[in-house]
Amino acid sequence: MVNKMEDFSEIINWENVEKQKENYHNSKPFKFAFIEDFFKKDFYDKLYETYPKIDDSWTPSTHMAKNIFMKNWSTTDAGIVQKGDDPSFSKEWNKFKRYAESPEFIEHFRKMTNVPVNRLKQFKLMAYRKGGFHVPHIHNDGPSTLIFTLYFSKGWQKGDPGGTYVCSDVDDVNSIVYEPDNLDNSAILFHDGPHASHGVRIIKKDVIRQGLQIYLEEYSEEFGWTAGDDVTTKEERNLVDIS
Repeated sequence: MVNKMEDFSEIINWENVEKQKENYHNSKPFKFAFIEDFFKKDFYDKLYETYPKIDDSWTPSTHMAKNIFMKNWSTTDAGIVQKGDDPSFSKEWNKFKRYAESPEFIEHFRKMTNVPVNRLKQFKLMAYRKGGFHVPHIHNDGPSTLIFTLYFSKGWQKGDPGGTYVCSDVDDVNSIVYEPDNLDNSAILFHDGPHASHGVRIIKKDVIRQGLQIYLEEYSEEFGWTAGDDVTTKEERNLVDIS
């Protein structure tokens, strides 16, 4: 649970986040933003240093459409992240997760995007090795979902695949509109919707792209999640994980 007295001021560079507000609202073909130096340096270095190595605690998600490794935070049977800490992660990762589920963190992005998110839905590590990829796809789960990928990969070369790209046509890999290549302390976020097409080009070098996926979404006690839970979602579509 979030301690209202806990100090989270060491974590996020909110000035850098706010600088991307105009870009987010003006972006095409859907609303997205890329944020560099997302974390304050000292805190980022601790997250980077304690980013878990891929081992048996990770789950491979491999088929014709993607090749990804995932490490979930504690979740419910419906795939929703549980509140509170996970002892398999470092104290810095637990602190950031507590912040990500706090009203303060969520309010920042609600104001930036004008999307009525009010709760953390997913928080999981996603990593790609050599041969990793994700074909262009669209979730379109609901109107009130923000999806983030945060990057923890130093030394990524300009032009190399691995960043989550934005494209205008889900059936055309040549329709890439934007692809980040600074994957060291950066983040891409987008508003989920019918045009939010994205993917990851196949990684051909012997490298590991380290990332974290976060979902913020609107939730009510009466109606639940605006996009449903994983049980509902998996019945509606086959591709459920993003880069």
